[in-house]
Amino acid sequence: MHAKSSYFIAALLIGAGFSAFATGVVAQENAAGPLTPPPEHEVKRVIGVPKPAFPPSLPPEQIIQGFSKKEEVYLVARPQFSYRKTIRIQEFGPDGRPSGEFTATYEAARTSDGKLYEKALSAPTTSLQYLQFEPEDAQFLTRIPAFPVSTSSLSKYNVQFLNTEQIDEVDCYIFQVSPKTLDRQHALFDGVIWVDQKYLEVVKTYGKWVTDLGPLKPPTLPFDMFETYRENVQGKYWFPDYSRAEGVYKMKDREIPIRVTIKWSDFKPFPPLGPASPEPPASPPSPKP
Repeated sequence: MHAKSSYFIAALLIGAGFSAFATGVVAQENAAGPLTPPPEHEVKRVIGVPKPAFPPSLPPEQIIQGFSKKEEVYLVARPQFSYRKTIRIQEFGPDGRPSGEFTATYEAARTSDGKLYEKALSAPTTSLQYLQFEPEDAQFLTRIPAFPVSTSSLSKYNVQFLNTEQIDEVDCYIFQVSPKTLDRQHALFDGVIWVDQKYLEVVKTYGKWVTDLGPLKPPTLPFDMFETYRENVQGKYWFPDYSRAEGVYKMKDREIPIRVTIKWSDFKPFPPLGPASPEPPASPPSPKP
């Protein structure tokens, strides 16, 4: 497997352009706060992707089948791991510096029958001046699916090869992913994925999850386009470990730039579940009088 544990790299973002804030605050990634940001990296945001100079080294269909099978493995394996998760939402002032933030930290746990849930490690803290929301709204952001194109969901998507790009000295294929059809019950991914050319593993995604009602997002927060990076766990699983999105909180007399970052860490496998408790023996029939 790769020596690199994460991919924090020059990002080629596809689709509509960002506001001036989106470009400006990237340089503030190392701003003071309880959440350690990723290492310094240059972020280039451009519109569209140039046509590839050469076709991919493998047929696109073979690449798609390869990474979707691995995504299915990761999808099944992820609930078997505990982790710590930190959510940070920041407001930015006119100078581009953070002026307030909300922070909450959770830990994944499992019930005796194997159901995964998250428990708060402490009460959330906040110094936000303008943005108002319930902690449950922030938690909603992390319920968005983590693995967009697995074998079980592949038939629901159009997947198109776009180009190649070297990311952190790793050669990657770039694919555009879009839903074939939308309904109200199942959110689907609409965006771009980066796939390691050697191991056919998704190392980064950028996009949103949509239904026929529009992007999946909580009603009080404007985040829907997420840039998500992966971390190698146990040398064989690539789980999301860092995700961020930027937006604007609109007020009557001003607009406040805001950003959310979500960090997953301390991945550890849960201990095996104990044997199920045996059914109690049936009571003997009552003696007839």
